[in-house]
Amino acid sequence: MEIVDESGNAILHHSNQESKRVVAGIIGIFIGFLGIHKFILGYTKEGITMLLVSVLTCGIGAVVMKIIAIIEGITYLTKSDEEFIETYQTNHKGWF
Repeated sequence: MEIVDESGNAILHHSNQESKRVVAGIIGIFIGFLGIHKFILGYTKEGITMLLVSVLTCGIGAVVMKIIAIIEGITYLTKSDEEFIETYQTNHKGWF
């Protein structure tokens, strides 16, 4: 499957994208309530949101952020490399 950008140019598959997928998925599952997996993927606003909700609510909001992060981590790990690149790198889908 060939992935193209908005202009129709082919996007080359890089192993760096695969490693981002795996690292972001694992970190999302284990310590995702801090939003670190979002920062790895380049989603700074979403990462700051998760971090602030977890910290400013004295951990109460961290429970919700942890559930979201587990779902996202599993989603990252179950997608193929092509799906992951298209969804999270090309289309910049910030949540789920």
